[in-house]
Amino acid sequence: MKILSPAKINLFLQVTGKRADGYHELFSLMCCVDLFDTIFLQFGLKNIRIESSDPQIPLDDTNLAHRAAAVFFKALKVNGGLKIFIDKSIPVAAGLGGGSSNAASVLKGLNQHYGHPFSRNQLMSMGLGLGADVPFFLFGKPALASGIGEKLEAYPGPLPFHIVVIYPGFKVSTKEVFQNLNLGLTKSEKKIKRPFCLKIGFDPGLHLRNDLEIVTASEYPVITSIKQQLLIQGALGALMSGSGPTVFGLFADSHTAGRAKQAIGENTRWDAFVCAILNGTCPDDQ
Repeated sequence: MKILSPAKINLFLQVTGKRADGYHELFSLMCCVDLFDTIFLQFGLKNIRIESSDPQIPLDDTNLAHRAAAVFFKALKVNGGLKIFIDKSIPVAAGLGGGSSNAASVLKGLNQHYGHPFSRNQLMSMGLGLGADVPFFLFGKPALASGIGEKLEAYPGPLPFHIVVIYPGFKVSTKEVFQNLNLGLTKSEKKIKRPFCLKIGFDPGLHLRNDLEIVTASEYPVITSIKQQLLIQGALGALMSGSGPTVFGLFADSHTAGRAKQAIGENTRWDAFVCAILNGTCPDDQ
């Protein structure tokens, strides 16, 4: 079985508080984009085995895809096994949700293989135990996310943007970024409210903000440099995605986006991608 596993970007991300269990509350507009890892599931094995094209990702039971398979088999009450091969295109630890997307793809693939024993809500509940972003990838469409990311509401408005994604080539620890976040600073800034966002629709001039960016960019000034490069190339706005370090720019048309990707990609060592927002589920899996 072949499954396309998409990356995500956060068109805005606000951290609204911290819970007693250490998780942070947030409000975000999350979208999948057509930058994909490809997952291949091979059934008939006695245990769970991970293989990958990327030597950076773990191949043991710390891998989220491995954990997703284990959680699924436990819920199904079977001693299942399979080989999961992950052909990586999404940069690792880059703020694009690759690991969470891989976990969601494994849950969807297993559910399909076993005849859909679980509803989407049940899969999302399984996914939440693996990571806060996993339910979003199971939700399958642009969403306003709240809570720790598990409360999802389909975003109804148009998102007519072409995206240039720039990865500067290094990893960032999400855990460390949240640990270094000063909630006092984020609370002092004006917040985006759900009714306001829904009423006027997403506006790059009003809504592009990420409370985590100040933390990551203070340690890695290249993030600010990438944003400046995207704006010089005609982006309507630019923002760091998630905990970083990946930065994206929003463009009004594909021609300008393609030209920006070429200009930035040729003149730097950064990895550059042109993407589109996925407004529904991924292309059909095989």
